[in-house]
Amino acid sequence: SQPCWNEYLTTRIEQNMVVNCTCPISECHAQPTAAFICSIVSSEEIIAKYEKALLRGYVECCSNLTWCTNPQGCDQILLKDGLGYGVACSKCSWISCFNCSFPEAHYPASCSHMSHMTCAKCNHGFCWRCLKPWRPTHKDYYNCSAMVSKAAWQEKRFQDYNERCTFHHHAREFAMNLRNRISSIREMPKIRTLTFVLDACKVLEQARKVLAYSCVYSYYNQDTESMDIVEQQTESLELHTNAL
Repeated sequence: SQPCWNEYLTTRIEQNMVVNCTCPISECHAQPTAAFICSIVSSEEIIAKYEKALLRGYVECCSNLTWCTNPQGCDQILLKDGLGYGVACSKCSWISCFNCSFPEAHYPASCSHMSHMTCAKCNHGFCWRCLKPWRPTHKDYYNCSAMVSKAAWQEKRFQDYNERCTFHHHAREFAMNLRNRISSIREMPKIRTLTFVLDACKVLEQARKVLAYSCVYSYYNQDTESMDIVEQQTESLELHTNAL
C-alpha cells in the first residue's frame, strides 16, 4: 500500500540508504525508480534529501568529478581534468590540490612535503597518511639520532617553522573574516574605498597562504645555496604583506 511504501522509502532516505534500495519483499530485487519515489513520498524535505543523495552518489561514481575541498563548506562540483593543484573553485574561490589528499593547494610546498612528517624529538620520518616509515616505501628517511644536542636542535627548528606557519594561517583567517564582514554590508557606499579593501584582503589571503607553505618548503629543503635565495624572497614578501 502507499502508506507502507511511503514509510519504507522515507526511512531509507533518512538513513542515506535509498540509492541502492530494493523492494522490501525479500524475493524481489527490483529497485524503485526516481519517478516512483517522488510519487510516493509526500514530504518536500525528504524529497530534497533524496535528490541530494542521488547527486552525491553520482559524483562518487564518476572518477572525473569531485567536490570542492573547502573545509568551511562548499557544494560546488568540480571537473578533475586539468585541475592539478592550483585551480580556484568558481563558487567560493577555494584553491584545492587534487594531486594528493591535502585539502588545499600548498605551493611552494610539494605534495611530498605535505605527507612527510618528522618527529620533533627523534627525527624519525613517517607518512602521516599511512603512518609507516618514510623508507623504504617512500622517497626519503631521516635516521633516529641518539645525540641529545642534535635532537634538541631539530625540535627547536621544527617549533620555529611551525610557529611561523601557524601565525600566517591565523593572519590569513583575519583577512578572510574581514573580507566576509565587508561583503555582508548590504548598502555599499558609492565611493570605491570598500572595493579597495576587498581587493587588499584577497591579496593578503594569497600572500599569507604562500608564506605559510613556504615554511613547510623551507623546513624540508636541504639545498643550502638555493635556500638563501628562498629565505630572502620570503622575507621580502613578509615585509610587504605586513605593511599591507
